[in-house]
Amino acid sequence: MLIVRKDSLRGFTLIELLVVIGIVGVLIALLLPAVQSAREAARSTDCKNRIRQLALATHLHHDAVGYFPPARYESRPDAAPADQCGLATPTWLARVMPYIEQVSLGGQWDFSTPWHQHPENVRTVVPDIFLCPSRRSGTRPIGTRNLRTTVTGEGGRLPCGCPIPPRPIDVTLDVEGALSDYAGNHGDLTPGATGAPTDFYFGGNGTGVIISVRPDCKNGQAIGPSDRVRMASVSDGTSNTFLFGEKFVPFNGLAQFPEDSPAYDGDHLPASCRLAGPGLRLANGPSDVLADMFSFGSWHPAGVHFALVDGSVRLFSPDTDTKLLGSLANRGDARIVELEN
Repeated sequence: MLIVRKDSLRGFTLIELLVVIGIVGVLIALLLPAVQSAREAARSTDCKNRIRQLALATHLHHDAVGYFPPARYESRPDAAPADQCGLATPTWLARVMPYIEQVSLGGQWDFSTPWHQHPENVRTVVPDIFLCPSRRSGTRPIGTRNLRTTVTGEGGRLPCGCPIPPRPIDVTLDVEGALSDYAGNHGDLTPGATGAPTDFYFGGNGTGVIISVRPDCKNGQAIGPSDRVRMASVSDGTSNTFLFGEKFVPFNGLAQFPEDSPAYDGDHLPASCRLAGPGLRLANGPSDVLADMFSFGSWHPAGVHFALVDGSVRLFSPDTDTKLLGSLANRGDARIVELEN
């Protein structure tokens, strides 16, 4: 006859079970930050690699045509009527398409035609190279631009103070477009933002590298840029001048105009460019209430990635001095910055 001892059937008591569950919970709590940190490190590295590829594409554009891609066409308000054209045509992000293995898509962009008049299957496609994994992972990066005008047909002004050019009164539509996490360096605020023809957002006035340019007009159409920023234009040195960087988009502004406008929208400067320097520090994360739609910023806890004109990529802390940022953003202010390796 088989005899079973009582102590051989003994299981966990309730207290022992709770202790085990508590220990497992503590271990998970200790490991989770490390796992999240590792994931963010991987996303940050991926973001850095995408920026490096995009920087190479701007260099290939420069090699092919002799100048960096212009941010957009934007005539000055005092220009002759014959020199006012190219309104709302595609941004620099459409111009680099042929150099990021998107030749077919790039060939469908007409830089003398407003971006919103292109087919939906052109303006809603965005290559992965334009997106930061920490911000757009698992999302459909599509935003909407409202093109409705005022009753009088006047464009009015955006919160930045930038004028919105008049449009025909019958233009009342919402246009979808692909989003992007990287923005060209338009420079600093030294040209001003008072409504004068010399303000930074008008053609040729930006102190950066990827800037608004005046169009060369023929029969009412833009056939090329009148202003061209070349490698030789970066007199402060290619190794200490911003080319482009990550743009600030707040949590509640994701896919919302004006903070996160379609990347090809050449009528809205913050869609494809940002500024830095005194008056515009780097955003301290996506919850920074003091940053605005002209600020550079990221969703990386460590800082903001920038591509420099020489093609290198660096991470800058949100606490970086604004005077230093202004010198890095201005291609020719004669203030040479020595960055540590």
